[in-house]
Amino acid sequence: MSAESWPPQLKEWVASCLGQMTDGNREEAQAELRQVISDAYSSKTLWSTDWAGVQLKSLLPKPMPIMGNHSLKRKLDSPTGQSKKSKKNQANKASMVLALDVGDRAALSRRAERFRREHELEKQKQNGGGGQASSLRANQRTAHPFVNISRSATPFANADDPEADPNVPNWDQHTIVGTSQEIFKDYLRLTSDPKPEQIRPYHVLQQTLTELKKRWREKVPYNWICSQFKSLRQDLTVQRIKNDFTVAVYEIHARMALEVADMVEYNQCQSSLKGLYELGIPGNVEEFTAYRILLLLHGRNRSELNLYVSQLTSKQKASLAVKHALAVQRSLALGNYHAFFEQYLNAPNMGAYIMDHFVDRERLRALLIMTKAYQRLSLAFIHQELAFDSLGHVREFLMSHRAAHFVSPNSPDAETLLDCRAVSVELPAVLEERYRKVQIKGAI
Repeated sequence: MSAESWPPQLKEWVASCLGQMTDGNREEAQAELRQVISDAYSSKTLWSTDWAGVQLKSLLPKPMPIMGNHSLKRKLDSPTGQSKKSKKNQANKASMVLALDVGDRAALSRRAERFRREHELEKQKQNGGGGQASSLRANQRTAHPFVNISRSATPFANADDPEADPNVPNWDQHTIVGTSQEIFKDYLRLTSDPKPEQIRPYHVLQQTLTELKKRWREKVPYNWICSQFKSLRQDLTVQRIKNDFTVAVYEIHARMALEVADMVEYNQCQSSLKGLYELGIPGNVEEFTAYRILLLLHGRNRSELNLYVSQLTSKQKASLAVKHALAVQRSLALGNYHAFFEQYLNAPNMGAYIMDHFVDRERLRALLIMTKAYQRLSLAFIHQELAFDSLGHVREFLMSHRAAHFVSPNSPDAETLLDCRAVSVELPAVLEERYRKVQIKGAI
């Protein structure tokens, strides 16, 4: 895990613990240290824990064993004569242990010194300014603590360096900070290691986002906007910038993608946002939680939907957007199409853009129920009940789904009646043919 993603108080506590370790308790203390930080990460309390008050049990002083008379007698009765060969073996083992202990102590000292330098560097970043400092300051909360990284499989650890612990890679030497000052840059897939002169630093990326929002309001074509956002996301990724600005970039791009029905880019943004939210970075969690529920309803993935809903927090369930999404789920489960289309017309935020992808399926299912209950239905009633835009839209929908069976086909749309008996025969086959499988591009 990158040490920059740790709170300053945690860094000081880790450095203090490393300094208290001895040859006798090092292995046990390091295992306990990893477990404590891993538990804090899992419970999302890395930044809220008072680390100064945390004490490792393995570093507490242990009472000295009391030597009884029987122990002393056993020592006196033990044979004192040893062969030259056994004495030589013992001397060799002692020298090897001594050499290993010296190496461990040196690595421990270097690691503690590195924590101290990183802590001082972060203080300088917080007190300083400028583009370089802003770029470095943005590299926060980058990875799960104590991720197992193989020395042979990663460029971030050197096998010849006694300090090269796979759990604590030296990220500082390999972090890229861009130097390009270009505001706009088309997206190109990386085929080699990124170069600083081709990457925009943090403060330039902030300017880029401001300009892109302005261009979007000016109705610039989405293809160009999408390419610019993908390039912006790429520059954030290669510099390992994960903070509230990163969340804002993905959220804005996701909303734009919803507006133009680009579900591939939306799902990529939603997947990245899920990881960023899990790191504890603030954002519009409830809004995108609601979008996730609606998308699962679109895909009819009931098992994953039930699991996801069961994991919602009380804060998420209390938000307006999540309440609406759960109400939509309930309406579909009960077959209450009247409530569903009311919710479709009154969806908060951009929920209606996701519902657009499965509203025709639900219209067909509702029409199948209605045609079994009525002999004739007016287009005006269908228009109002199933939330169509116009009477012409109703006629177009019926024709495209082989349901245009009218009692008076030459009458005006306001007076046209649907022959329910003829339609109810066709609709089951059309529903099975059109909506049996759900194609979701870029689904997560």
